[in-house]
Amino acid sequence: MPLYEYRCEACGQPEEKLESLSAPEVHACQSCGAQSGMKRQLSVAAFALSGDGWYKGAASAPTEAAPKTETPKSGHGCAAGGCGCPLAG
Repeated sequence: MPLYEYRCEACGQPEEKLESLSAPEVHACQSCGAQSGMKRQLSVAAFALSGDGWYKGAASAPTEAAPKTETPKSGHGCAAGGCGCPLAG
C-alpha cells in the first residue's frame, strides 16, 4: 500500500496515511473538523536499494574508454579485406 500525504486546506495540518490505491483523495480533517479539508498532495516516492547488486557504485565508478583500433581500409569497402569477395584480390 502506498503512503499518501494530505494537507488540510482550512488549517494547514499535514497528515500521512497508508491507504489503498482506491482510497478517496479528500477526507475530513481530524484537527479542525473541515469535512473536505484534507486533500491528497503530490509527493515524490523515495526508496533505497540494499544489498549487493549492479547499482552498487555504478553511478560513481569511472568508466574506461575502450582502446581505439583503426580499421584497415581497402578500396572497395571490405573492413579487413578477408571477406572473400572478388574485389579483395
